[in-house]
Parts: sequence; structure tokens; C-alpha cells
Amino acid sequence: MSESAIVLFGHGARDPQWAEPMCRAREILRRAAPDTEVELAFLEFMQPGLVDTIDCLARGGARRITVVPMFLAQGGHVKKDLPDLLDAARERHPTCQIELVPAVGESDMVIAAMAEYALRSAGVLSAHRADG
Repeated sequence: MSESAIVLFGHGARDPQWAEPMCRAREILRRAAPDTEVELAFLEFMQPGLVDTIDCLARGGARRITVVPMFLAQGGHVKKDLPDLLDAARERHPTCQIELVPAVGESDMVIAAMAEYALRSAGVLSAHRADG
């Protein structure tokens, strides 16, 4: 197992198909960075949970774990629940560097991609620049 890992962290849902976009993102990441472990973790309704995923990665030799919240914004789960889970994981694995990055939806790249998608969907991309 690699010393570096990425965890895509989502809310979870009762319908397993909800996680399909996260699974697709995981596969893209695995192809782009084959030497980096990439796993999914969920807050509720789905497994595995975040602490379990971090436990598994740490036992496998990961020393740097980046947690990417797959949320559109920094709501209550990202501001309150996620830091509590990460504190617990850091206590369990003090030799691991566990880094939390901003929610994916807060990224300028993601916001630009959503805007471009909206323009393409409306058929007006040729009339407007998506990156402005």
C-alpha cells in the first residue's frame, strides 16, 4: 500500500446509486495517481465510515491521508461532524498526517465546471464564455 492516500468523504444515502458519482471520481483518481490509495467514506447510511476507512489505510501503511469532502459547501456536517471524526482518527493514528481540504464545491475549478455545465445544458455556451 502507498504512503499517501485520498479519502473522498460523502454524506451517504439510503439509495446505493447515490454514491455512483463518487465511485466514478475514485476510479479517475486511481487511474491518474496509481501510486496513491483512493477510498470512499461516508457520514451515514452507507459504509464504510470515515474512521474505519482511515483505520484501514493507516494499518496498510498510509502516512499522509487527505480527506476531500464531496459536499457543495461547508455546511454543518463539514464544519462540525467532520472535524470531530478527524479528531478521533488523529487520536487513533498519531503518526499519520491527516489533512482536511475544503469541500469540493468550494473549489473555483468545480464552480467553473458547474457554470460551464449549466451553459452547455442551456445551449448558450457559444454565446458566453464559461470561464469569466
